[in-house]
Amino acid sequence: MFIQNQILGMKWISTLVGMGLDKLGLDSNSTIYGILQFFIYDVIKIFILLSVLIFVISYIQSYFPPEKTKKILERFKGIKINILAALLGTVTPFCSCSSIPLFIGFTSAGLPLEATFSFLISSPLVDLGSLVLLMSIFGTKIAVAYVIVGLILAVIGGLIIEKSNMEDEIEEFIRKAPNVDLDIEEPTTKERISFAKEKVLETVKKVAPYIFVGVGIGAIIHNVIPAEFVEKVLGAERWYSVPIATAVGVPMYADIFGTVPIAESLFAKGAGLGTVLSFMMGVTALSLPSMIMLRKAVKPKLLGLFFAIVTIGIILIGYLFNAFGYMLI
Repeated sequence: MFIQNQILGMKWISTLVGMGLDKLGLDSNSTIYGILQFFIYDVIKIFILLSVLIFVISYIQSYFPPEKTKKILERFKGIKINILAALLGTVTPFCSCSSIPLFIGFTSAGLPLEATFSFLISSPLVDLGSLVLLMSIFGTKIAVAYVIVGLILAVIGGLIIEKSNMEDEIEEFIRKAPNVDLDIEEPTTKERISFAKEKVLETVKKVAPYIFVGVGIGAIIHNVIPAEFVEKVLGAERWYSVPIATAVGVPMYADIFGTVPIAESLFAKGAGLGTVLSFMMGVTALSLPSMIMLRKAVKPKLLGLFFAIVTIGIILIGYLFNAFGYMLI
């Protein structure tokens, strides 16, 4: 509990924020006090976690440029390549729109469609950032279970697409792209550190607006919206809560760091665990902007199949966590 609350959850920051608000003379029982404490605490915590995680993940990622990743994946066949591609998705960008260029690159390089789609599903859903951030809020058991089911969805999704024989549904400019193998010199440790620092700055600048918006919404839900209302609409016993949460997430665009504060607040107000996880997955894996980008690479039939597989998978996962999530709390 100490690791979850004070190291990952950084509850000491919340205490310091509360002390600061007290010195400003704000009433600790007021709504504005609660909103400010939630907002300031979550923003600081998320930016610290985000910076540390991006640095570590980017450093690891420097060992796996697309050319090397392709060579690694080419050694495997069948379900093994799906599993490996899904696992590689855990050390790649935090949002679906950032994953799509890599997906296009892997597809252009001639990697099997099943592997590239397993990667595309897992990359925004189950990166290492989501694991650590979920651990800081929901605990280790829920975080690990979320990652496992996300990887299973990625593997199964890739296998279904492979069995559908839709190679012709990839846009022609990708299928006919020249396949060039480049011998790239291994970067030094100093260059890897520099690469990781650049990724931290680049990613923080890109996702900062979504974090501020997500935390702001979470703060309002946490301190303004009655728990009875949230439980009535999104409670675990409401059969319609999971499809609603998934559908609400689709038009939005954010990464895991922008959606978790909202999910945290909804869960604290009585929403089902599976419901809030479905919302998170809907935002990160099925956002409208990412679907528009993906349409540039694949034809409507394949895009529809991908959307259907991920949507059905997310809804099933939501129901699963709503039914058995109490065992993980």
